[in-house]
Amino acid sequence: VQLQASGGGLVQAGGSLSLSCVASGSSFSRYAVAWFRQAPGKEREFVAAIRLNSGTTYYSDSTKGRFTISGDNAKSTVYLQMNSLQAGDTAVYYCAGSSTVITSATYTSSAYSIWGQGTLVTVSS
Repeated sequence: VQLQASGGGLVQAGGSLSLSCVASGSSFSRYAVAWFRQAPGKEREFVAAIRLNSGTTYYSDSTKGRFTISGDNAKSTVYLQMNSLQAGDTAVYYCAGSSTVITSATYTSSAYSIWGQGTLVTVSS
């Protein structure tokens, strides 16, 4: 499986943006897919994740209530709808996937073996 992220861009604070992560390959529904982000000079941080076989979702405290992750197994695509964007959301956003990540490791970047190329989100204040 390979992942390709898209949808980044420039948006004003308070605005919305939707990211997509398209997978190529088989057995996509067996995967957990997560979004991570990395701002300049900062470490990569967890944003949200979804287990595609159950639809279970996970969010960081900073994105809960503002971001929504969803998946479409038929299209092999995971979406990240981002609302009420803030300047602090500015970062490169990466999607990552794994067929073996356990629940306790969902928030950990090292648990994901497949990574997309990243898409830049810039929120102007």
